[in-house]
Amino acid sequence: MRIMNAIKYINNAKSYGIDAFSPILQLLKLNANVYFNAKACGNWRINEHTLDATCFHIVTMNSCVLDVPGHFNGVLNCGDLVIFPRELAHSMVSESPLSGEPYVLDYPLALETEGTGLLCGEMRFQHKGSRYILDALPLVFVIRHDSSNTWLKSLLEMILAESLNGGAASKVLLDKLSELLFTYALRQYLTDNPSEVGMLAIYGHPRLAKAVNAIHQSPDYAWTLENMAKEAALSRTTFAETFKAVSGWTAGQYLTWWRMQLAWSLLMDGESIADTANKVGYRSESAFSRVFQKMFLVSAGKVRRGLTSEF
Repeated sequence: MRIMNAIKYINNAKSYGIDAFSPILQLLKLNANVYFNAKACGNWRINEHTLDATCFHIVTMNSCVLDVPGHFNGVLNCGDLVIFPRELAHSMVSESPLSGEPYVLDYPLALETEGTGLLCGEMRFQHKGSRYILDALPLVFVIRHDSSNTWLKSLLEMILAESLNGGAASKVLLDKLSELLFTYALRQYLTDNPSEVGMLAIYGHPRLAKAVNAIHQSPDYAWTLENMAKEAALSRTTFAETFKAVSGWTAGQYLTWWRMQLAWSLLMDGESIADTANKVGYRSESAFSRVFQKMFLVSAGKVRRGLTSEF
């Protein structure tokens, strides 16, 4: 049955497994690369790694002061996580001044040495659609290590255990744990900012997420504003107005965007243009090609032949 009782849906959305955000993250193919994981000692200072890169820092021992000019200046305590969707100029220094030349120690060698433990990583999405997610996030945001974020406590413990004990595949495990950190952080942001306006807001909206999830599952379906509204248990007008107010997009724009993101991945995997067009809801190859060209400023044929980079 395609339509669910509205009140029952709102009260029990999570129990029905409505998850419109996972398909997005699966499509974008997030990979993490940890580039710093040690204890900074002495009179240390760390500056930004690569401007505009998507990155994070988590304090794994003691504390430090983070300064992002014009955006944030404050103490990060053990377990606090900071996310830069696109890295800004920033610096981190010890909260309490330390003496001596700066140096770095691996965790097993640094337990009795004053300093601050940090794990820093860069996030890379393997799909052009990532920019829409990143644009919907604040320039920098901090998630505090407190009792409400049990996932952060668990991941910190695993990161520390791996950093202290190491072993085969340690780098791979830390990269994977970092992917989990970033994914959890995105979900936490959605949870903490339910009234935020932007593309991400639709994934946490109790009505719109149902329609978006249906679109994700059946991109080739002949979607209309009316049947999308039915998925959300809203009238056609209310659905259209709510979607626009929450996301800044029309439902039709989102539908086209999602179809084109899928098409990019299919073409990169070698799918024919005709089959790709059919799988994302276009019965006309030429109509599909025009929309694809308009969105990505490159032809579907070039993407399929690998004649363009993803970014």
